[in-house]
Amino acid sequence: MVAKKPRIVIVGAGMAGLVAAHKLYKAATSKDVFELCVVEGGNRVGGRICTSEFGGNQIEMGATWIHGIGGSPIYGIAKKIGALESEKPWERMDGFPEDPLTVTEGGVDVDPSIVNPISTLYKKLMEFAQGKLIEGSEDNEEYDYYKIAAKALKSCTSNGGLEGISIGHFLRKGLEAYWDCANKESEVSNGNGNWSRKSLEEAVFVMNENIQRTYTSAGDLSTLDFNAEREYHQFPDEEITIAKGYSSIIEFIASILPTGLIQLGKKVTKIKWQNDIHSTDMQSCGEPSPVQLHFEDGSTMVADHVIVTVSLGVLKAGTQEDSGMFNPTLPTFKTKAISRLGFGVVNKLFLQLGTPTDQEDKNDAFPFLQMAFQQSGSKTKHQNIPWWMRRTDSLCPIHSNSSVLLSWFVGEEALELESLEDEEVVNGVSTTISSLLQRKLDNPHIFSNGNGNSVENSHVFNFTKLQKSQWGSNPLFKGSYSYVAVGSSGDDLDSMAKPLPSISKDGVPPLQILFAGEATHRTHYSTTHGAYFSGIREANRLLQHYQCGGLSDLLYH
Repeated sequence: MVAKKPRIVIVGAGMAGLVAAHKLYKAATSKDVFELCVVEGGNRVGGRICTSEFGGNQIEMGATWIHGIGGSPIYGIAKKIGALESEKPWERMDGFPEDPLTVTEGGVDVDPSIVNPISTLYKKLMEFAQGKLIEGSEDNEEYDYYKIAAKALKSCTSNGGLEGISIGHFLRKGLEAYWDCANKESEVSNGNGNWSRKSLEEAVFVMNENIQRTYTSAGDLSTLDFNAEREYHQFPDEEITIAKGYSSIIEFIASILPTGLIQLGKKVTKIKWQNDIHSTDMQSCGEPSPVQLHFEDGSTMVADHVIVTVSLGVLKAGTQEDSGMFNPTLPTFKTKAISRLGFGVVNKLFLQLGTPTDQEDKNDAFPFLQMAFQQSGSKTKHQNIPWWMRRTDSLCPIHSNSSVLLSWFVGEEALELESLEDEEVVNGVSTTISSLLQRKLDNPHIFSNGNGNSVENSHVFNFTKLQKSQWGSNPLFKGSYSYVAVGSSGDDLDSMAKPLPSISKDGVPPLQILFAGEATHRTHYSTTHGAYFSGIREANRLLQHYQCGGLSDLLYH
């Protein structure tokens, strides 16, 4: 009688799941040791990586950036497979312009003499939070930013400790400390309408806060933990997008796996496992298996080990009392970590801007527009600008002279964007741009709608179509990526990564459920390379368990 091979089932065909499958499949002798299967609830591989096309340009609906090319395994793969060059235009192919146009509602151009110092202040405050700004390290700076940041932090700590401090609270105290230090006059020179210098500076500061929200997925920076910033690691060197698309990385990894190993349309609804010797064994051809997976189509599958790579959003929903995704329920240390960590929604909106027939001058292209809004309570707010536009920082071409515009939305406004009809979105964006650029519309051919109508009797922006991501309402993800919320810590990320059970005890089989994905990596959470490293980690855990030889931890070797 031939002995049954242990079966490893990987739930999810995103970066973490496919990297784990690749590692296990290519490891020496592994094919003789165990069976391998990947089950994916959707109809494609890639998870939160999804390259698309819009307006003749390649765009990313999900993961967009390689965050630092120095040492990044994603960059290594992209370079190996020739994905860094393309004849077809792609999103952010030329990076960011050095001279964006910053405009307020009402059409006030914010001078660089205001934008640059506030943006520098914001950058220095974040460097302090990340442990990169050291006392006495600044030379020839107008302000001692370390002292400003230290004063801000001190005002956040009533009892001298750092526990419970948020990035949002610290940043606000930093702005107040800067104002105390700067001691500048409140009013600005003529031409700024109802804006005082202080209100302009606050609007620019908020603009930077909104950028930070897209980085972290925290809908409100007051929920983002201060201490965790020093644990987060980013690779050095430039950040780039992938010329042939992020999906090219996924397709390369998946192409190594044999046909049939990945099963699409297999959404897991329940995972039964054994947490003690009294649990009922699952049977397969007369052989006991400790884990049983139930799928939405009514089918089941047994396994000895399951690597769960679903998003933190799905885990949050799956650990609710009425969910029953795990039977028995996960241990308390795991459910508390899942509950405490943050998981936000970040969506992207792409708009195709119709090209006026008389537009000949390349300088007439839509600008890289940074948007500064009046804050709550202001009597001069433009009443027709929708609330969901007021917390996005920019609207810009996806590369120089492109007619495809992009804006990012986070948190509540990201969810609102998902619920709106296309016409509502276009009207809201057009109204906002009209308010910001109304002083520039005396040259109507620049932003003509093709009919020659002015802003008074029609929208001057002829958006022909739009495309938006909808990560929040997608049941396979329920959001975008994780962050360390106030009340959680890096320890919770470590708890996320612990397998169940970690060792064999009292006859209970070990390593029944393993966890991978960006929300299980302590220092690289929220990134594709964090998901990559987590997939390698769990594959290695099983290879060591079966004493199999392995390959390098870098798939591009």
